[in-house]
Amino acid sequence: MRILKTPANTYLFLISALGLLSFAFLIKLPESSHLDLIMILALAGSILLLNYYTILIPPKGNSLSMDSSIYLASLFMYGLDTTLLVLFIYSFIFFISQRKIAWWKHLFNFAVYSLMIICAYYSFVFTSGSTGPIRLNNIFPYLISFCTYFGLNLLLVGIYFIMAATVSIINYFKEIVKETIATYFSTLVLSLVLVILMRPDELFGLSLFTCIAFLLSLAFKQHFNLFKEVTEKANKDYLTGLNNHGYFKEILAKLVKDAQDDDESLSVAILDIDDFKKYNDLYGHIQGDHLLQEFGALLQTEADKANYIVARYGGEEFAIAMPNTDQNKAYSFMNELRKKANDTYYSGVERLPYGCFSFSCGIAECEKETYSISELLNKADQAMYAGKNQGKNLVQIYNANSEYTVHHSLFLEKELEEAEYQLKIFLSKDVYTYRHSKRVYQYAVDFSRMLNLSVHERKTLILGALVHDIGKIEIPREILTKKGKLDPSEWEMMKKHVTFGKEIISTNKRLEDLIPLVELHHERYDGKGYPYGLAGKSIPKLARILCLIDSFDAMTTERPYQKTKTFQEAIVELRICSGKQFDPQFIEPFISMIKQLEDSGKELEKELIAVK
Repeated sequence: MRILKTPANTYLFLISALGLLSFAFLIKLPESSHLDLIMILALAGSILLLNYYTILIPPKGNSLSMDSSIYLASLFMYGLDTTLLVLFIYSFIFFISQRKIAWWKHLFNFAVYSLMIICAYYSFVFTSGSTGPIRLNNIFPYLISFCTYFGLNLLLVGIYFIMAATVSIINYFKEIVKETIATYFSTLVLSLVLVILMRPDELFGLSLFTCIAFLLSLAFKQHFNLFKEVTEKANKDYLTGLNNHGYFKEILAKLVKDAQDDDESLSVAILDIDDFKKYNDLYGHIQGDHLLQEFGALLQTEADKANYIVARYGGEEFAIAMPNTDQNKAYSFMNELRKKANDTYYSGVERLPYGCFSFSCGIAECEKETYSISELLNKADQAMYAGKNQGKNLVQIYNANSEYTVHHSLFLEKELEEAEYQLKIFLSKDVYTYRHSKRVYQYAVDFSRMLNLSVHERKTLILGALVHDIGKIEIPREILTKKGKLDPSEWEMMKKHVTFGKEIISTNKRLEDLIPLVELHHERYDGKGYPYGLAGKSIPKLARILCLIDSFDAMTTERPYQKTKTFQEAIVELRICSGKQFDPQFIEPFISMIKQLEDSGKELEKELIAVK
């Protein structure tokens, strides 16, 4: 059967069949008077009206529909038979009026509501609830019935989305609980309010409730539209209408997280209009603004075709986030865009050096170990400047071995002088930490020669090793120098040194490449480290390397609170912790280096003895 072709379709069929059978088995036409029939039709009509006029709730466009409030109120007041009849009448009218919606969706929706109402009713009865006007002794049954109703809703709908592979289980329930829990409890309160309003006069109470809900819907719609308008103004660049810098970074942060969680590709491009200052000097800023607007419109058009997100990054710089796109596909897209821009005439560009409009672009692809969006954007920025340096009107993919990257790494060395000066404060506060940092620095120098690292990565590892414990400046002396094991509160304070270190390094923008090493060198490969509990390749590569080096020196150095291990004992410990605390790929190369250093030390010792 084609309808059972996929697990999701099979699930739809089974739930629809279960709901219809349950409805058919349990529905009993109530012995209704003329007035009762009018009340049933009024309830169904109110549901139709309120489903059309939902209450929009900022900030994400959530909506609150009163239909569940009416179903629950009907359940509490009249019981199961009347409520199922109301559901049937509403569903039939809705099916006739909304025939554009696929029939199976109508059927599934009816089945789900039937199961929710039936289960909610029996949980109400099972907890000794009694139908009729509001009673204080019914509060617990009301709550249980409500939880059953919405719990079943989350479960039945959620399973379909999960089986259809549109969302993950964790993400679905996390988002649902976060976004709708307040809305669901509002529904319970409103259902009880409706029961109270209907007590003196059922039709009047229902009419009053429907009018109030309708007026609230109109008021909230105006409020939501105003909120949306203000939000769009805050998130958009006033000149080009594109996303602005801040909002783009918010979007990019979410895209990076999603790409890393789902192991999908994501690329970012930063582009800068070539010789824009010359254009402004020739034609003035007003004409320059027109050029930005026209180019922004071209970017938006092309980005929309590919479902990319574009923003004005600042001045004449623009940025594009490209989900589900690797760096090669991103390069093809941006290069075609560059050619299209070259071929598009903008007033006055013929007087620019290339005789046409052009831009330089840098592309960086997000990796599992990408530390932050700042790192990703910096890589794209470096690639863009590499294109500028090679003559402009070029698209460049980030390359850690490029001349620009090497040049950038040289700045690290210069800027590190200030950080190393701060490190020397340890001489007066904690001699051990100072000496430990110098030894880890030397290990990093030696180990980086053995690894297949770019020049920039080598520089970053070495310099990061030197300052990785700089945050201990902020740790009280009595904790740093305590003899014996730290108590839990002291240990929690000690762990904060990675955060303190990040804050110290972050004050100097040129040292931001060192932040992952300073903040994450105590993360473990198995996810049991701190401060975030990152695991595997979610930890940046250089931080994984530094964790190994730092731990080895800690094991083989005299400390007041632990016995020193010999190099051989430490090597055994490294192998035991391979795949747990440490990344396995670096264990044997590091051990090989340590053995070479040991052998060199022994040879030197022999030479010294021979000289004596």
